[in-house]
Amino acid sequence: MNWVDSTVDHSVRALSPLADPERADGSYSYMKQVAPFIGVTAPDRRRALRNAWAQQDLPTSAELGEAARELMALPEREFHYAAYDLIAAYNRQADEDFLRVFARSLITMTPWWDTVDGLVNAMVSPLMKRFHDDALIDEWSGSGDRWLTRAAIGHQRGWKQDTDVERVLSMCDAHWADTEFFIAKAIGWAMRDITRFDPDSVREFLTEHDPDNRVAIREARRGLDRITT
Repeated sequence: MNWVDSTVDHSVRALSPLADPERADGSYSYMKQVAPFIGVTAPDRRRALRNAWAQQDLPTSAELGEAARELMALPEREFHYAAYDLIAAYNRQADEDFLRVFARSLITMTPWWDTVDGLVNAMVSPLMKRFHDDALIDEWSGSGDRWLTRAAIGHQRGWKQDTDVERVLSMCDAHWADTEFFIAKAIGWAMRDITRFDPDSVREFLTEHDPDNRVAIREARRGLDRITT
């Protein structure tokens, strides 16, 4: 069995016995019926997958991407989470082409905020920090797809002082007029992150932009309020 098939098989075998129908129904409702659930808690999922993958060899970048795609293609949501868990576990194996080859399909396959944000944290942010494919982020930003836009806005999540503040705020500016909830939320979170190390830039940004994007403003001000209390 090749690495991709073996990894997917190990993942299914690890999570399926942990099924909890009552928990699954609650998660399905909470996530707006985007996908069915098995009913596994996040700590149990991560523990089971870590054990399942412990004996696996290191994958190539292509094997990692293909396995993530196959997990995302399974019906239950926990396997979609397993896709970004897998990328996080083997992140150093991803090469400079990984985002261009695999990211768009992973982000837009059964998308909702949970998988998109998980993929941003596990894949987009760390690989962008290593490879800086700004043209790809600009492509996503201009795609008209709310999930790719959300990923683009959050592409420097967790960079802290390494954040290119001008770059992130210019992307927030480009989408400021779009008050669609998930995009506005991404803008607000990006600014809230910046308040941790450059609150003055966020204050200046807010004074220069109209107050119509209330969701983004609320999230940004939460960050500003945190540093003044």
